[in-house]
Amino acid sequence: MKVTLLTHTPEPEKIIAAAAKLCYASSDIDTLLDGLTEEKTVNFLNMLSGLGHLSPIEHITFTFGIEGVSRALLAQITRHRIASFSVQSQRYVEEKDYKFVTPPEIADVPEALEEFNNQMDSAISSYNKLADILKDKHYKTFIKEGFDEKEAAKKAQKKAIEDARFVLPNACDTKMIMTMNARSLLNFFSLRCCSRAQWEIKALADEMLRLCCKVAPTIFKNAGPGCVRGKCAEGNMTCGKMKEVQNFYRELKNEK
Repeated sequence: MKVTLLTHTPEPEKIIAAAAKLCYASSDIDTLLDGLTEEKTVNFLNMLSGLGHLSPIEHITFTFGIEGVSRALLAQITRHRIASFSVQSQRYVEEKDYKFVTPPEIADVPEALEEFNNQMDSAISSYNKLADILKDKHYKTFIKEGFDEKEAAKKAQKKAIEDARFVLPNACDTKMIMTMNARSLLNFFSLRCCSRAQWEIKALADEMLRLCCKVAPTIFKNAGPGCVRGKCAEGNMTCGKMKEVQNFYRELKNEK
């Protein structure tokens, strides 16, 4: 897995403070940023957090490049609907460089790993065979329809992989660009940094949080699972390791 913070709103915390200032003071738009020192910015952000006034946080966004994650993760992360996703398409991109994500629990057991790898090999073999069979079928059809050989081959290839992809597993890797506003990110971290989240999306959420804290430490200082803020939200399904989790996120955020 590789996670890159591609871009974010410039001076994100100052923008949020300016938005908050507009809500609570008789300021003109042109002068909102005037006098917003680092100390005043932090005070505005702490005030918002204390009041539970989170709408100003929506004004800043973060765009991530995400690589080496599975299609299983893709199915989970797109449930976070207040976000924008651009995902590499299996319909248009042939799986020439077939890569897949191996769950750690499988990797730890040689017998399980052997079976898993056999299935991955079988899947790509079937994919290639189906693509070849379908490409030949579609090529003949397009030739009959009057396309020249080059165009017929191109269209046949695209149409073939569109259906051949159905045999590819959830483990098949993908890459995406994702943009979220800070309020959506706080919700995302609350749910996906929890130790009860699925291991892959938790690893992704942890790395995204680490990157966000470098840019907007005040906004994300209390981000993470519910127990970071003092109370586990999982009830009877709690992992029971609140102290360990809290220490993990202090270190992740470079807190003392």
